Amino acid sequence: MPSDPLPGTGPSPTAAALIMLGAASLVAAATLMAKALGTGFGTAFGGEPLPPFMVSAGRFVFAWLALLPMVAILRPSVKGARWALHGARAFFGWATVSCIFAAAALMPLAEATAISFLNPMIAMVLAIPLLGERIGPWRWGAAGAALIGALILIRPGMEAFQPAALIALAAAVFGAFEVIFIKKLTGGHKVSGEPPLRILFINNSIGATIALIAASTVWVWPTPGQWGLLAALGTTMVIAQTCFIQAMKRADASFVMPFFYAALVFAALYDLVLFDVVPAGSSLIGASVIVTGAIVLAWRERVNRGR
Repeated sequence: MPSDPLPGTGPSPTAAALIMLGAASLVAAATLMAKALGTGFGTAFGGEPLPPFMVSAGRFVFAWLALLPMVAILRPSVKGARWALHGARAFFGWATVSCIFAAAALMPLAEATAISFLNPMIAMVLAIPLLGERIGPWRWGAAGAALIGALILIRPGMEAFQPAALIALAAAVFGAFEVIFIKKLTGGHKVSGEPPLRILFINNSIGATIALIAASTVWVWPTPGQWGLLAALGTTMVIAQTCFIQAMKRADASFVMPFFYAALVFAALYDLVLFDVVPAGSSLIGASVIVTGAIVLAWRERVNRGR
């Protein structure tokens, strides 16, 4: 019989949706920072644009450093940690981050984000055989709407299907597998999984090691300004990770993951506010379809819980 969920992390679809929206906003902000570091925008901080492996290394190393004070205070035990799952999750996480950072530097941010964030749809499908989750027609419909919205944003054509788009698609596949390993580690809301702080610390420790090894092959010494932006990127991502894990503990992956598509909306808003980029009409339509699907999914989940 499944054990009781951890205090404060039981089934709560509404809380899971809100927390995942927070994670989406932070991931979009981090991707913009990565694009700045990997393109001509990075020259505003001095020096040359940094290679994607360098940017992903900064993301993992500074995330690890941001966790150190909390780890020193709480001293989470690693006894009983499922190292194989942690290792697999860290590898796929590093591969996802590296691919999306590379794609964002080579193609428009909206297109790269839209393609890579097909991972919720892929994760939802993978959750059926790998997690044993059951997907009802409303969830399929909402996820399908999100996929249609993403395709509207991508605007398939010669420009969208350039080599960089394949890198973004690889990020989506890697990200979907990472979602599955996160769900296995957290245990979902049905059983007590490993503590979130342990998951974060081990993941970023392994990820930082992998990232530094990869970065050593293309090392370029960052300027002080670039170091600062790398630190902001890593800190933002560790907060986003915390939100992501907490959301996954409160609802099925198949329910909560579609809300991650909101990162597309946040990316468009950040572009508008920071870079004065006005979204195209098709982008607004695609974002509206995605948000509508998420709202319908949340409403249906609430109706089912009220029965």
